[in-house]
Amino acid sequence: MIQDIGEHTFDNQYHPCPPDRESYALYYEDHAALVRKYPDRIEFPKFRDIERLNEDIYEDAVYLFSIDGERYYLVEEINRERQSHFTMENTEIFRYAEPQYLAFAGITGYQLHNWYQSRRFCGKCGRRMKKDSKERMLYCESCHNMEFPKICPAVIIGVTDGDKILMSKYAGRTYKKYALLAGFTEIGETLEETVQREVMEEVGLKVKNIRYYKSQPWSFTDTLLMGFYCDLDGGAAITLDREELAMAEWFQRDEIPVEPERDSITNEMIIRFKNGEV
Repeated sequence: MIQDIGEHTFDNQYHPCPPDRESYALYYEDHAALVRKYPDRIEFPKFRDIERLNEDIYEDAVYLFSIDGERYYLVEEINRERQSHFTMENTEIFRYAEPQYLAFAGITGYQLHNWYQSRRFCGKCGRRMKKDSKERMLYCESCHNMEFPKICPAVIIGVTDGDKILMSKYAGRTYKKYALLAGFTEIGETLEETVQREVMEEVGLKVKNIRYYKSQPWSFTDTLLMGFYCDLDGGAAITLDREELAMAEWFQRDEIPVEPERDSITNEMIIRFKNGEV
């Protein structure tokens, strides 16, 4: 999965020290990130690459995290040279770009960028928010409101019936590949209750024997995904919620039209079932 970066060490502790010329500068605009693309890899700019046209870049940078001791910072409102080798690329590039640890850095930085952008002002009194010096938190000096990074819990659901698994495709989304059922946890709801509710809402089925698999941070949508397998409880006839899903079908293990990919827990759960590991 995208966060599995092997021997590389990711440190997300907040250490608000100033950057130097060799620190990495992560810059985003809407759904795009500033990267240099090679045929076989990507690269992020370092401060030395963009300092000439950005005199205040060292003062305005926000510390994000480190990987293998190398520090990554968020920078905003920079000037870019027209002939620069760095270009704005859609953040979907981080689903497949190499090396994987840089793809993970890029999408994790994007999640924090979105949080900082949406928390400029206090949601309680409207005053300007301030960055804390000890932890990754924004606070309001006026009403003392505190804001921490946004993380939304959601479930990925592998509904099985013997040697069959239920797979679906989303309605109205650019992502057209096969997926498992999924949904966000509501207020006052356990994860297991989320599994039962989402299956009933999306395909009209009851499930039992709900069992946790593993979790995954999914920074593309500010989400912490938690995977569950469960068994069909009763009839297998599907009643499709067409507002959420374009299709949902049962697939035998040996007929699953999905191949292994590196990025998502959804793919990993499908492949485990396909290989007879569930």
